[in-house]
Amino acid sequence: MKNFEKYERSYFMPPVECYDWVKKDYIEKPPIWCSVDLRDGNQALIEPMSLEEKVEFFKLLVKVGFKEIEVGFPAASETEFRFMRTLIEKNLIPDDVTVQVLTQAREHIIKRTFEAVKGAPHAVIHVYNSTSVAQREQVFRKNKEQVKQIAIDGAKLLKELAEETDGNFTFEYSPESFPGTEVDYALEVCNAVLDVWKPTPKKKAIINLPTTVQIAMPHVFASQVEYFDKNLLYRDNVIISLHPHNDRGCGISDAELGVLAGADRIEGTLFGNGERTGNVDIITLAMNMFAHGIDPKLDFADMSEICEVYERLTRMQVSPRQPYAGELVFTAFSGSHQDAIAKGMTWREEKECGKWTVPYLPIDPQDVGRRYDSDVIRINSQSGKGGVNYILKQSFGISLPEKMREEVGYLVKDVSDKAHKELTADWVYHIFEDNYINAKSIFTIDSCHFQQEDGIVSDAVITHAGDKRNITGIGNGRLDAVSNALKHYFDIEYELAFYEEHSLTTGSSSKAVAYVGIVSKEKTYWGVGIDADIIKASIAALEVSVNKLEEVQERSVSKDARILDITNYIYANYKTVTLDDLAERFFLSKPYLSKYIKEKSGMTFGDILKKVRMKKAKAMLKSSNVTVESIAESIGYQNVEHFNRIFKKMYDMTPVQYRNRK
Repeated sequence: MKNFEKYERSYFMPPVECYDWVKKDYIEKPPIWCSVDLRDGNQALIEPMSLEEKVEFFKLLVKVGFKEIEVGFPAASETEFRFMRTLIEKNLIPDDVTVQVLTQAREHIIKRTFEAVKGAPHAVIHVYNSTSVAQREQVFRKNKEQVKQIAIDGAKLLKELAEETDGNFTFEYSPESFPGTEVDYALEVCNAVLDVWKPTPKKKAIINLPTTVQIAMPHVFASQVEYFDKNLLYRDNVIISLHPHNDRGCGISDAELGVLAGADRIEGTLFGNGERTGNVDIITLAMNMFAHGIDPKLDFADMSEICEVYERLTRMQVSPRQPYAGELVFTAFSGSHQDAIAKGMTWREEKECGKWTVPYLPIDPQDVGRRYDSDVIRINSQSGKGGVNYILKQSFGISLPEKMREEVGYLVKDVSDKAHKELTADWVYHIFEDNYINAKSIFTIDSCHFQQEDGIVSDAVITHAGDKRNITGIGNGRLDAVSNALKHYFDIEYELAFYEEHSLTTGSSSKAVAYVGIVSKEKTYWGVGIDADIIKASIAALEVSVNKLEEVQERSVSKDARILDITNYIYANYKTVTLDDLAERFFLSKPYLSKYIKEKSGMTFGDILKKVRMKKAKAMLKSSNVTVESIAESIGYQNVEHFNRIFKKMYDMTPVQYRNRK
């Protein structure tokens, strides 16, 4: 790559070797956590948070368990100032939480900061000035002594104003641009500040070492921290804090090695938000400790909620590969990985393991609120089936039922294989839409009305073979009633085996999506419906799935209107209907009516009535604990033995056997 010659290593090693931190292999206890989301994170947003949004984010941080929260730079804007005042005046700061504010080591900014924190139950006043060679030479054009004096003067003013201002205050100093500062000089400046404050066991001070711009490998920073740990004045009364940024992608390493080197405190943000490449991600740091069996003293058990609030308030997106929190971080796409995970879970069950050792999963996904079925075992083209669910869910709000995913995956993969192309998200959706939403070729359900009458009675209008027909069905629910009406019209049998629904929000309109799977001859047929009305969405999904049945596709002629009306009437009045009733209803003689029914339907009136009653009986046996005697009576049989004989003759089993079958 061209122009590499213009760059050189611009960091400084400690004047003596500091490598004791290397002897440690893990962090024994969590550091003091300080969230800087509301200051460093907020100032890096394209659209900074409003006052109301900052209050909500503050409450989220408190809920997670942060005891120290940097809330802003009060002198930077009116919103920042008002936010600090709002927290104090509305008593929004819990007794065990300390707020922190940032100020440059400039007199008017420091004074404005103290106006903001007046009356705070406990606040950290964080003052800083830049100390690096580049800043001294290029920005301030001052020598070392002059830059050190800026820090000293700022420290003195903090001490004076704290004594004059109502509130409880702790002081913090940062040599900004620390990585580009000579380590012994940075120590000199910090010690000069501490000589002003003279911290005590009851009034400790904070010295914060920021990797303002990360310019060295993590072990260099660790050695610098160790040098401070060993040479800082008042060390027992000083909290060494780290504020790592991520310019080299080493924010996590800087923080972890820095803690091994003697740091007591970490400043960072959720998901690493912050200037340029961001701050260190406290979630990852905390969860890394959690994965080693150390309680981080922060609660990320509901990671989905944290992600949702964070994304909504910051207008930032959590990467699907974000450690511990991303949607794909527990996902196995590879077939070998999936197999290993499955065997690992089986091992845990067999051995009753107390410790977590499952291959490819550093922690139990359930500990952060994730699910095995949707988050861990996922399929894409690499495993031969297709990872379609993620695309549909993320881009279009479609969350496929587990039982449906494999079929959709194979369908999409087949298109990809034949096209020899990678499929875009829109392309995947169009394949899905064409096969499961818009696949209505034989009939359509134009309208449907329901009434409650010993179950649900549906009256629907369908268009089939160019004709409109009225169809009637009875069921335990609305969808079941419509399903039975279709079975009646087409003289078909299938099981309404799968049903799922969820909300689907697109833009300003809120809709529902329903998934219906029917089983016929041991094969499942899926349909999907989307509508503002969940009932309409469900019926649309059923319509698609029934249209796929071979028996339906072979029906090129609509059903005779008169026989349909007759059978609809039988269906709706199955409890009490007689041949005499029918004859009177349709103005036909009984002999002609009997002959007509037989010719048009292939069944006698009695056969049709038995069929309707037995269908109702099967539904009741399957969905309720009502006695067989009560079921028999409710469908029109006064004699339960007679009912049992008819049921067994039709289904080759007794009602009790049918109910008890798996």
